[in-house]
Amino acid sequence: MPDELDHRHRMLVLAICCTSLLIVTLDNTVLNVALPTLQREFDTSVSGMQWTVDAYTLVLASLLMLAGSTADRIGRRKVFVAGLVIFTLGSALCSLAPSLELLVVFRMVQAVGGSMLNPVAMSIITNTFTDPRERARAIGVWGGVSGISLAAGPLVGGALVDSVGWRSIFLVNLPVGLAALVLTLRHVPESRAPKPRRADPVGQLLVIVLLGALTYAIIEAPRAGWTSPLILSAAGVAVLGLAGLLRYEPRRTEPLIELRFFRSAPFSGATVIAVCAFAALSGFLFLSTLYLQDVLGLDALHAGLWMLPIAAMALVCGPLSGRLVGSRGPRIPLLIAGVTMTASGVLFAAFDAAASDGTRLIGYVLFGLGFGFVNAPITNTAVSGMPRAQAGVAAAVASTSRQVGTTLGVAVIGAVLASGVTSSSYAKEFTRASRPGWWIIAGCGLAVLVLGAVTSGRWARETARRTAERLEEEPAGREVRSDR
Repeated sequence: MPDELDHRHRMLVLAICCTSLLIVTLDNTVLNVALPTLQREFDTSVSGMQWTVDAYTLVLASLLMLAGSTADRIGRRKVFVAGLVIFTLGSALCSLAPSLELLVVFRMVQAVGGSMLNPVAMSIITNTFTDPRERARAIGVWGGVSGISLAAGPLVGGALVDSVGWRSIFLVNLPVGLAALVLTLRHVPESRAPKPRRADPVGQLLVIVLLGALTYAIIEAPRAGWTSPLILSAAGVAVLGLAGLLRYEPRRTEPLIELRFFRSAPFSGATVIAVCAFAALSGFLFLSTLYLQDVLGLDALHAGLWMLPIAAMALVCGPLSGRLVGSRGPRIPLLIAGVTMTASGVLFAAFDAAASDGTRLIGYVLFGLGFGFVNAPITNTAVSGMPRAQAGVAAAVASTSRQVGTTLGVAVIGAVLASGVTSSSYAKEFTRASRPGWWIIAGCGLAVLVLGAVTSGRWARETARRTAERLEEEPAGREVRSDR
């Protein structure tokens, strides 16, 4: 059992979980610097570039909660192993894609495997590190790896695109995935929830409908028109999907989304903070990549090198944030993250920081600092205080929030950029067209700041305590007549 593992074995399990996190989250952003290359090779538009990123994050966001609850039910290692196999296979297919359409499809295959890795790995960590202080530090390492892999994606991608070609971005996943598979089979113990939760196919379908329709409406709106019947219909479907979830899930005895978690102010705050922080990151990288390559004319490698300050700050600040969360709680890291991410967005939006090397560097350092501090408190808040039997579900909600944020960041900021371009070439109009996007990023940082302050105080902690007690005492769905 995980409780009986010695320190060395626990560290090995953490390393294996972080390896899976590395390749899954790296593929969130590694393709960013290849977007101009893909645009030229496949002759695609801004929306085509958005779909190569969002097809991956959308499927991740849609399936993470299903993967988390399934792992709690049938075995975490079993689902983790399946995820490694599918993700590695999807990576191989992406490297062979002959067209943009098939690349998008194969990215979705990748994401199916990825959805089985991150929340399940977090659940494994939560059940392996049972001491709260040790768990917070382990989650700090996890958060650091997540931040580094996301921020370093453009750097790694740039080096590979310029030296070998964009297909090598996916080939590097093969040896890492296979090594993680072998190590998992040898060293990761099996675990499952004492009281497994039943599948919720209707809830899963409603999540897919909601996220898919919303993302489609946002990405395609600049091309089709914001008031076109197609976009309005997609938006209507998204609203119906949300209404269906809110109506149906509380009636389930064992729902896909445990809405009672949201009675906890820290949990709800962490969920929204995750959406805002990762929307800011994905939008930041999307705008920066296009500006560096299409406006300044840099190649993929040099564009990736400009992202190095973000990765460096994430490397330094991630573990530091985890230690602060373990010793002082989540408030300080969240306030630091909110202030610096807001300052970075304002610097680009109001002062055109991208135009100068010096101010651009300052903006990147500030953003990297903020993003490095935000990961650990999100994850720790999401799983701390929740019953260990539902660790997979709680971790999956946190992971889903990240992916929803990543998807919406690219969709919304890409749509804002596309709406502001009036000519076939947006290089000359980029600065003006991208300014609203930078303001959105600043707004996301401000939301992190405000929510971090509000949901980390005494009142918020009391709501978390009461929620944890109710979850232990009340059977799911006790307030409803039946789920049949």
